Amino acid sequence: MKRQIWLALLTAFLLWLAWPPIPFTAPILLIAFFPLMIALQEIEESNLKNKGRKIFLIAGLAFLIWNTASIYWVFNSLNAVMPTFIACLLSLIPFGLGALLMTFSFWLYRKVARNATPLLADISLIGFWVSYEYLHQTWDLKFPWMTLGNGFATSPQLIQWYEYTGVYGGTFWILVSNILLFRIWVLLKAEGKRRHSENLGKKQIEGERLKAQGAMRTIKGLSFALAVWVILPIGLSILVYSTYQEEINPSDIVVVQPNIDPYGKNHTYTEAEQLAKLIKLSKKKAQINTEFFIWPETAITGYKDETDFRNTKSFKTIQVFLDSFKNATVITGAETYLTYQDQKTLSARYVKENNLWYDSFNTAVAIENSPKLQFYHKSKLVPGVEKMPFPEVLSILNPLFEKFGGTTGGYGQQKEPSNLYASSGIGVVPAVCYESIWGDWIAGSVYKGAQFIAVITNDGWWGNTSGKDQHLDYARLRAIENRRWVARSANTGISAFINERGDIVQQTVWWHDAVIKQDINLNSEITFYTAHPDWVVYPFLLISCLGFLFLIVMRFKNKSVAAE
Repeated sequence: MKRQIWLALLTAFLLWLAWPPIPFTAPILLIAFFPLMIALQEIEESNLKNKGRKIFLIAGLAFLIWNTASIYWVFNSLNAVMPTFIACLLSLIPFGLGALLMTFSFWLYRKVARNATPLLADISLIGFWVSYEYLHQTWDLKFPWMTLGNGFATSPQLIQWYEYTGVYGGTFWILVSNILLFRIWVLLKAEGKRRHSENLGKKQIEGERLKAQGAMRTIKGLSFALAVWVILPIGLSILVYSTYQEEINPSDIVVVQPNIDPYGKNHTYTEAEQLAKLIKLSKKKAQINTEFFIWPETAITGYKDETDFRNTKSFKTIQVFLDSFKNATVITGAETYLTYQDQKTLSARYVKENNLWYDSFNTAVAIENSPKLQFYHKSKLVPGVEKMPFPEVLSILNPLFEKFGGTTGGYGQQKEPSNLYASSGIGVVPAVCYESIWGDWIAGSVYKGAQFIAVITNDGWWGNTSGKDQHLDYARLRAIENRRWVARSANTGISAFINERGDIVQQTVWWHDAVIKQDINLNSEITFYTAHPDWVVYPFLLISCLGFLFLIVMRFKNKSVAAE
């Protein structure tokens, strides 16, 4: 087992090395699973007992190490706001649960491989893996941070075709590449054994000779297929990247990074002080033709009643600021709430003293030089911190989350993506923090008329870890998928402008006050991915179901044979 453990560790290392934010290494993903696949095949061919258990443990080792090394910052951020024990438990959601689901994908694949042809087994692996990624994007414990296609976020030159497939196209590309390489190795190994037996003096019959010739033709065919599979998408992508031209349709955007310590270690800003700092920074780059000021998540603090927002001091202060910029719209994060006479949502909480229910929201607000107000509620919420997973079942734990820094019922959210609009009619995707890693959600907003993407976030919670860099890099994927500029405002950094090719045109320094300005190009064209988000997933969900059905049938069949 020592050899198999080292092979699993090699896969974990290669996956980590290829993962953002490390630059230029993403193509390693195309071979990273190969050592693990060898290890699992060797276990299957060995005389070891409990092969299934050993396969599960070896795969689990690789994926747990990879996840932990790549998203260790999750524990960092949680431990800063709650006791270590609770932080450990919640950390299991991203890297523990994610690693477990990855492991199940490979374990199920090996079970299929025992009873099916190599081709069917390989197709089932893709089905199981893509199904895991889709599950981890859609259920209540969602955390699609480690979706394989995200791994190319630092290499936009190689994935311009994401405008057709999204990140699941990248997942498919990576898995097929590794599978082809593995199948070449299996055939070469078998051919090596055959030649070795000839060298020992075994007589070669005509059938064996023809079989060897067929094997070599297959190896050459698979090698050619692998070369085409890797080189063709890269070549086409580089061609698109080098020739892509944006339509000139400029809009002047100012992005502000106030650098307010979310932990209040150096200074705890009052609401008025925080707003004054945002306005002061905005004025440094503002021009008479500025159309948008983008401020970060929860830039307006202290929960505001949305029905009475116009009467708040914050709204009035921003209105005075906008008197000098008549055509401008401020898009900012805010903490807001709505009250109800009865429990309209699962996330609503009851206030006995007032006999009212209310929802609190992590909100993006559009404020212009008029009484008009628009609200967008963050809807992709962090499990356990911003949202109680499976609220119908786990509502009994509400007091625990309230005590340790989360929300009792969770934030409220909206069912469908929506945009914020300037008075001129320009539509903006308001992606709040964590939401920017959901390609389908962002595409849903773009499809409804958004001409650029605004990401407002507070990455200061994560500290100076790779988390903030990964979060920035993933926004580049949204730019490519939808061919939209991204204006990213992060409280403590990294704020940035990203063009339609996924290039970072400007970015700020981490943990410094900053303001940047850019004339971006607005775009109204709809990409194939925007119109059909995550279409790649659906065939593989069907394949996964068929794979499960196959395993169930084989289990009953084997039991029947054993009974006889």
